[in-house]
Amino acid sequence: MSKNEKTMGSAIEICHVGKKFPVAGGYFEALKDVHVTIPEGKFTILKGRSGSGKTTLLNIVGALDVPTSGKVLIGGREISSLGEKERDNLRRLRMGFVFQAVSLIPSLTAFQNVEFSLRLAGIRKGRRERVEECLKMVGLGNRMHHMPAEMSGGEQQRVAIARAIAHRPQILLADEPTAELDSAMAAQITRLLGELTRKEGVTILMTTHDTGLMDAGDMIIELENGNQVGVTMKEEAGTLAEEAAGGALAEEAAEKSVDETLAENVREILSRETSGKGGEPRA
Repeated sequence: MSKNEKTMGSAIEICHVGKKFPVAGGYFEALKDVHVTIPEGKFTILKGRSGSGKTTLLNIVGALDVPTSGKVLIGGREISSLGEKERDNLRRLRMGFVFQAVSLIPSLTAFQNVEFSLRLAGIRKGRRERVEECLKMVGLGNRMHHMPAEMSGGEQQRVAIARAIAHRPQILLADEPTAELDSAMAAQITRLLGELTRKEGVTILMTTHDTGLMDAGDMIIELENGNQVGVTMKEEAGTLAEEAAGGALAEEAAEKSVDETLAENVREILSRETSGKGGEPRA
C-alpha cells in the first residue's frame, strides 16, 4: 500500500471474499478468495470478460448480496453482518448506483429525477441548488427541464450519474454504465466519472469488459473466472515506468561514456604511432 493510500484511508476492504451459487448437482463458484483494498477518492476499474464475477462482486460491495465466505468492510465497518434495515440505510445514504439500464422515471424531467434521489435520502435543505449543481457538473445545465425521451442515451446516463451523486455518497458503484453507448460517448462518460473523484471526493468502482476503457481508472482490478488475477495502481505503474526510463537513460549515458573513452584511446595510440612530416607512419 502506498503512502497516499495510507493517508487517504481505505474506502472498501474486500477480505478473502468467495461466492457460491447452488446449481443442479452442486455449486457454481462465482468468486474465489478475492482480496483487495480500495483507497478513498479513487476511480477504480473492475475489469474482466463477461462471466468473470464482476457484477457479483459489485453486488456484494453494494450490500445487495452477501458473500459465502470472507467479508467486506465499508469505512472500516463490516457490512455482511448488518440487518436488512441497516443495509438499506447504507445503500440509501452512503452509496450511489449507476446501472447499465439507465432507469430514469420517464414521467419526470431530468431535474425531477435527480431531485427524487434527494427526497429518498431525506435531504430537504438546498435541494434545488444541489440538483442544479449536479446537472451542470455532468454538462446538462441547459437540459435539466427536458424529459428522458427528449434526451440521447449518453445524456440519460449523465442524468443517472447526477442522480447517483446528488446526495453526496461516499461510494459510487457503476455496473457497465457505458455498455449501451457508442465508443465516443462511452469514453466521455468514463472521463466524467474520473473527474467526479476529484471534484466530489467520491470513491468510484466501475465494472467493464470494454477493452478501450479498462485502463482508464486510477486503480485496476482484474477478474478471470472468479479469480483475482491482477491489481494495478496507476501511480505505481507511473513510478515503475519512470524508473525504467531513468535506467534506460543511465545505461545509454554509460554506453556513450564507454564509446567516448574508446575513441579517445584510439586517437592517442594513432598519435603515438605517427611521426615525421605530413604525419607519415614510422618505418
